[in-house]
Amino acid sequence: MEIGDREDALERKIRIGVCVLEKKACSAPMKQILDRLEAFGEFEIICFGDQVILEEPVDNWPICDCLISFYSSGYPIKKAEEYAALRKPFLVNELEPQHLLHDRRMVYERLEEFRIPVPNYALVTRDFPYQEVDYFIEEDDYVEIHGKRFWKPFVEKPVDGDDHSIMIYYPSSAGGGMKELFRKIGNRSSEFHPEVRRVRRESSYIYEEFMPTGGTDVKVYTVGTEYAHAEARKSPVVDGVVMRSPDGKEVRYPVLLTPAEKQMARDVCIAFRQAVCGFDLLRSDGRSYVCDVNGWSFVKNSHKYYDDAACVLRKIFLEAKAPHLSLEMPSVLPWKVNETVQTPESLTRQASGIIGTFGQSEELRCVIAVIRHGDRTPKQKVKLRVTEEKLLNLMLKYNGGRPRAETKLKSAVQLQDLLDATRILVPPVRSGRESDSDAEDTEHAEKLRQVKAVLEEGGHFSGIYRKVQLKPLKWAKVPRLDGSGEEGRPTEALMVLKYGGVLTHAGRKQAEELGRYFRNNMYPGEGPGLLRLHSTYRHDLKIYSSDEGRVQMSAAAFAKGLLDLEGQLTPILVSLVSKDSSMLDGLEEASTEMEEAKAKIHEIISERKAMLQNGYDESPWMVDGAGLSPDSVKLLPRMAELTKKITKQVKLLAEDEDEKLALTSSFAVLPPYDQAKALGKSHIDMARISAGLPCGSESFLLMFARWKKLERDLYNERKDRFDITQIPDVYDSCKYDLLHNSHLNLQGLDELFKVAQVLADGVIPNEYGINPRQKLTIGSNIARRLLGKILIDLRNTRDEAISVAELKNCQSLTGTRNEGDKNLSRSPNGSDEASSGFSSDKSHDQEEDDDKETKYRLDPKYANVRTPDRHVRTRLYFTSESHIHSVMNVLRYCNLDEALQGEESLICHHALERLHRVRELDYMSYIVLRMLENTEVNQKSKSNEPQKYQFILFNADLQVGLEDPRRYRVEMTFSRGADLSPLEEDDGEEAAWLHQEHTLPIMGPERLQEMGTYPTLGKVETLLRPFAMPAEDFPPAAPPQAFSGYFSKSSAVLERLANLWPFNKPPPAPRHP
Repeated sequence: MEIGDREDALERKIRIGVCVLEKKACSAPMKQILDRLEAFGEFEIICFGDQVILEEPVDNWPICDCLISFYSSGYPIKKAEEYAALRKPFLVNELEPQHLLHDRRMVYERLEEFRIPVPNYALVTRDFPYQEVDYFIEEDDYVEIHGKRFWKPFVEKPVDGDDHSIMIYYPSSAGGGMKELFRKIGNRSSEFHPEVRRVRRESSYIYEEFMPTGGTDVKVYTVGTEYAHAEARKSPVVDGVVMRSPDGKEVRYPVLLTPAEKQMARDVCIAFRQAVCGFDLLRSDGRSYVCDVNGWSFVKNSHKYYDDAACVLRKIFLEAKAPHLSLEMPSVLPWKVNETVQTPESLTRQASGIIGTFGQSEELRCVIAVIRHGDRTPKQKVKLRVTEEKLLNLMLKYNGGRPRAETKLKSAVQLQDLLDATRILVPPVRSGRESDSDAEDTEHAEKLRQVKAVLEEGGHFSGIYRKVQLKPLKWAKVPRLDGSGEEGRPTEALMVLKYGGVLTHAGRKQAEELGRYFRNNMYPGEGPGLLRLHSTYRHDLKIYSSDEGRVQMSAAAFAKGLLDLEGQLTPILVSLVSKDSSMLDGLEEASTEMEEAKAKIHEIISERKAMLQNGYDESPWMVDGAGLSPDSVKLLPRMAELTKKITKQVKLLAEDEDEKLALTSSFAVLPPYDQAKALGKSHIDMARISAGLPCGSESFLLMFARWKKLERDLYNERKDRFDITQIPDVYDSCKYDLLHNSHLNLQGLDELFKVAQVLADGVIPNEYGINPRQKLTIGSNIARRLLGKILIDLRNTRDEAISVAELKNCQSLTGTRNEGDKNLSRSPNGSDEASSGFSSDKSHDQEEDDDKETKYRLDPKYANVRTPDRHVRTRLYFTSESHIHSVMNVLRYCNLDEALQGEESLICHHALERLHRVRELDYMSYIVLRMLENTEVNQKSKSNEPQKYQFILFNADLQVGLEDPRRYRVEMTFSRGADLSPLEEDDGEEAAWLHQEHTLPIMGPERLQEMGTYPTLGKVETLLRPFAMPAEDFPPAAPPQAFSGYFSKSSAVLERLANLWPFNKPPPAPRHP
């Protein structure tokens, strides 16, 4: 086109009609983009205004070439449709499909029609409020719709797209209750209602699976089919508190979309025929789903986005109405002509909060922690043989009528049935003295009374903390009811009730406090450390827990402190914590070896064997039975005597309580469900303490049962034999009562604690192996899967970091093109959100598998962050005492393996000495591995030392190559946890906290290596690999065991990471249909 012709064409500007209500037309994002469009000089912007839209007939509306029109509250979309039919302008967003957006059913139907992934869902349609529909069934922990069952947690959405009251219902195993999500009101976007358990019936609703997203929501904004910008924010599901910046705006950070997600964005535009469109994306277990489509939406507070949106809209308008005009972008965008180029500020790194100092060349890459749960009530078990018809019938009721099948009772309905039967069977008042002849009946009645008390404890049922097993033992032939012969029927069964082990208010407080400590000290870097890192989605966080309730709740409380969350633990637990019992539960794999160790402990103590040093004077931990007290055989009788003394005192308190209970009805219905009791109260119940009652919800009857069982099991008078396996339980009960029930003033409890502590300090560590080699075997058997996962975490982090570093090096060598205007000249959107991702020939499944460990990537072009390429992986594993001991024993003694003879231990000699003196790995004890990368690259740098087994002397100025084994070092620390005596008598802050809050403080971290000397990643891998599950043995990806990663730095990995990190990407190739 000649210059004169172009100038003549530009005189006839394209008229863009803005036919939306003034509130939307005058919004900041709309004005920013319209001003930029006008600055090109090719367009005339015509705003219709409310007066015209609402009152004038469409014949009088301004004539335009292109029309921006979208629905908002009060907008007459029918008139807009009439105008479009009359004038036939080019529509940015078509009008007819906008009706679909008001009905969530139609939205999901359209998404499914275009094969866009949506959550698993079902519809309940009602013609009038509270209409009963025969295909809908609701039970305690699930709803069933047309035969499809949705277990809690599940989501309930009104079908009305303009109704934003969305509910999430939580399972009783997590504490129950409901969280209501709503449009932001001030600083809140959700509210938790612990008492609500039943779903709504006022209208029609969609029910869908709750998808764990790690506490993050993603909002995608499209401008045409070839451009999509994504932002992440803290999900309202977690604590409902809106994260705001100092100027009051909600904090969101731009993230990169995967190629599969970019294709989904394109498909959403096409499906709803909306060029400018916003939709919500859920990223869960490595896959992405669209859960809502909003229609016209713009990003707020992003000038880079405004630039891109204006450029893309210009291209759309010109292609529609003036294809003869050049689509090439000017070398300098019109609104940037007078801007000055800003020079980047220098970057500095802050020092580590706990160990040494990071050099200018070092970055924290990975934090892995194995953490024991917080303070809990003592674990208890009741066993009794039952012959009562009511209990046998109950067993048959819940095992499908199979006379030889065992039954497990865990749900509220099942436990209520058991309680009703037990209340009938238990005598309301104890008879007087019993003779020897009926002692057995008396013991049976006492156990039934204990079962009843356990079921009534706390005024609620929670499957986390109580479960009953009924196993048939004897059978008899009885006539069938229909007279057709005989059938087998159980006549006796074994009832096993497990209870206790509940996280206390102190345990919750400890976990939250430790989370805050990690947040403030474990993550050096920009701004306020972890929160800055996490809020910008450069923090890849996953939290795993065993199946035990106290461990799950400890993980949730820790996450609350770590991420500075508010509110109840149930939503945090469901949103952020993944259960993995196969990795963090169980001792089955080492049961034989542990029984051998316990037998050896009994032999050493009872036979008073001397523990010979045999040349281990400098390493006393190497001898059999190290740590066992030489006075153990003398201390055991004193322990039994003091245990009996405590039991007698508690029995008197229980009898007094029983007399008071006898005056009340035994058949009262349980009080309403109390969520605070289900999760353990966050504060001490001072009313109970003042009334002279036990702390928590334990009654004197249950406290007596606890001590009576210890007395009976510790010492068998008939056989004159002590059971040393009961020593940890006696110590556990002593410590609990000294901490929480000191106000009961039990005489002799202080002395019993001291005796039990001396014995337990020797017995507990030796139960996991009588010597280092046995400790290594047992530790490997118990923690093999966990150790394998830790090695996967470290290797994934290393391979990812190397790939990113290689890309950055490549960029620095080839030169960097200007990220601003030049990028826009080569593609419509100037970013990696363009269609280049669509041309990938990788399958969606493969892409999604690659993304499981790399879900969120900050988009450096939009983020106001100094180091957008910095990325830290955190993996937190919450477990029990057995796994803490096992992991620690493998770390201590891995070099004793025959294949590694002569190698140095991962733990230095001084740390081995400290560990030998450690009394116990108490509540909230932890082991932390932090991997750091030397980011100063010197391609010629090579290590002359053997690469497999080396320690490095930390040097902040060391420059190493990408493949140099010294590039990655691992720091290891541990904490003894709440290892402070409850007999603390100091006048300091710790003693005051102990007495006022019933809470023991957590000890700080201790180094496991000499200061300044750390093992390389290669050294850690070499020493731990023989005791860890190989990566190939992990099962196929399935939540929560989806451990995908990069074990080889293949070309596919580099290609995938190139898509994630667009440092210098070539222009996108054209996409052919």
